[in-house]
Amino acid sequence: MSFPTLSRKAAYLTIDNVKRRNALSVAVLRSLRTQLHDFNRSPDGKVNFLPPFKPAIIDELEAASRGKARSEYSWLLDAEEWQRVRRDLPNVIVLRTEGPVFSSGHDLAEMRKLPYAEVKEAFALCAEVMSLIKRSPAPVVAVVQGLSTAAGAQLAFTTDFPIALATTKFQLPGASIGLPCTSPSTALARRLGSAFTYRMLALAEAVEARHLPSGTVDVVEDESRLEERVAHVVDRLAEKTAGQPQAFGKWAYWTHLSFTGGGSGADGYEDAVSWAGRVMALHARAADAQEGIASFFEKRQAQWRT
Repeated sequence: MSFPTLSRKAAYLTIDNVKRRNALSVAVLRSLRTQLHDFNRSPDGKVNFLPPFKPAIIDELEAASRGKARSEYSWLLDAEEWQRVRRDLPNVIVLRTEGPVFSSGHDLAEMRKLPYAEVKEAFALCAEVMSLIKRSPAPVVAVVQGLSTAAGAQLAFTTDFPIALATTKFQLPGASIGLPCTSPSTALARRLGSAFTYRMLALAEAVEARHLPSGTVDVVEDESRLEERVAHVVDRLAEKTAGQPQAFGKWAYWTHLSFTGGGSGADGYEDAVSWAGRVMALHARAADAQEGIASFFEKRQAQWRT
């Protein structure tokens, strides 16, 4: 596969299955898992992903910052630990495929031949890959150059920054063959909203990117501008910001969304904003945050540590 050269801080995550419409066969899913592990493997061989999106982890990080305890996630805040854990690893990952289809989802021809236990294992493997993307410290950009269906749509919308041409189609076609796309709809519902996603799930109709809810995908109107837009987004993530703040910010963002009002009632806003305040106070002590603030007042370009 031949794609444009990326920033030195970015790397491609690829699916090489164009002859089968980039279907997510078991082999492809295993390849995606291996690539994601490699992009997050420290020099000592340990694989490090973002912590679970659980608010209580902030207690552990605060205690570690005061030297009162140790945390396996200290690399999320400490620049020296970050360099030890993520030296030479990408700060941005770009998911790409070739051909007119971004991904057609699970390989049904393969799936129909597998016994139930192996089908179950294949879906579990798919869920694991989606989780690894969600918990990737490096933001994941998806370049959706063609039709994206079923688990292929799930893959696109699990990434942090899906970019697509206005005419690119997304579809949950399972209902038309008696197998509604229940698993893929989990990612779409969280990105597009429950009502919009249920319509896609029930009707099994394709929807162009330009007709998706506003802001849910980065829409490019002109095909000639697609690579330019991708390069701009990757450059902003890889060169204009630092790796550690992006990783910690990603974890904190998805974690604060878990506050839904179970504690203090209402919609959970008061709990979320109180928790997020603790996050920012802790993060303000990190090296790149202090460098960024100093460079702002000194009117110079920041020299990031990560």
